[in-house]
Amino acid sequence: MALSEQERKLLEQLEASLKADDPHFAEALSGRGQVQLHRRRATLAGLGFLAGLAALFGGVQLHPAVSIAGFVLMLVAAIIGIGAWQRVQDDGEPARGGSSAPKGGGGRAAGGSSSEDFMERLEERWKKRQQGEQP
Repeated sequence: MALSEQERKLLEQLEASLKADDPHFAEALSGRGQVQLHRRRATLAGLGFLAGLAALFGGVQLHPAVSIAGFVLMLVAAIIGIGAWQRVQDDGEPARGGSSAPKGGGGRAAGGSSSEDFMERLEERWKKRQQGEQP
């Protein structure tokens, strides 16, 4: 639902007054801090992955337990890094891409998860069936 011109101006005035009164709180609400946090986690996970790779190859010369620890480090870093990078893309990419709408039916919506989208689709189907329509 689009805002009218008067509502947009009022919203801009409220945002400006919030930034003037409490800039720390306004920054926290903008979500930029979350994007930076997830980028930092993704970067650290990448470094952890490289350290695990080095331990994996170094363990061949030293001891097999070092190789196993390196592999586990690589696995954990990959899981953390992929999750953090997905959150960076979910939170920060609409400004670059232009549209915040999901590109496919199974992706994440802004602020929601794919399981919530799935439940919404099921509810819509149920309502249609109750009204006598076929999905």
